[in-house]
Amino acid sequence: MSSPSCGDSGKGEESANVDRVATRSTRPWRIAIWVARYALLTFVVLVFYANTVVEQSARGIVYEQVAEVPYNRVGLLLGTARFQPGGGVNPFFQYRIDAAVALFEAGKIDYILASGDNLHPSYNEPAAMQDALLQRGVPEERIYLDYAGINTFDSIQRARYVFGQKNVTVISQRFHAARALYVAEQQEMDAVGYRARDVEGTASLRMTVREYLSRTKAVLDVHLLRRRVPQFPYRRTIRG
Repeated sequence: MSSPSCGDSGKGEESANVDRVATRSTRPWRIAIWVARYALLTFVVLVFYANTVVEQSARGIVYEQVAEVPYNRVGLLLGTARFQPGGGVNPFFQYRIDAAVALFEAGKIDYILASGDNLHPSYNEPAAMQDALLQRGVPEERIYLDYAGINTFDSIQRARYVFGQKNVTVISQRFHAARALYVAEQQEMDAVGYRARDVEGTASLRMTVREYLSRTKAVLDVHLLRRRVPQFPYRRTIRG
């Protein structure tokens, strides 16, 4: 006659085998969750770090009053779309034009380098900025266009290495100007910023979220990727 304990032992071994199989099947999920958790933590830390260093780089050199802005021969006007997707003039665009004109009329800058995206024939930020500046009375010979300022990083590097400008006044909303000044600092430029009027409401909230990601990308471009704009066989000189 078999002992009852033998039957229990068999069941125990069978149960242990099931547990081992279950553990093996769930292990990949546990690893994936662990990786996702620490990837998220790393991303949050990186975003926080990027925002901190960008803000520190802009501290004390983004001006709000025209009278306080130090003189630089060239103002770097950073581009954005002229019109909103739903129609009407983009307020970010309009306020940047207002800021550039205010600096020019006050004699704080002599030339405006309008840098923006022109990747598609139907989308031309520099030409749109030039048109708006001309309508406001800025002479055409005082406006230079950079059609390859695809993003802020490119605009800053091209101002430095293509247009030969080490001292510039960056013109944009503060959140944007701060990031541009961080990149400029890494290029050993002596740049300051002039704060265009901010935009309120939903558009401002969307731009704030986007800016956190853009600042993170800027830090990675500078320190990890060490990205440089393509080297061109020519330079454009802003004369005067």
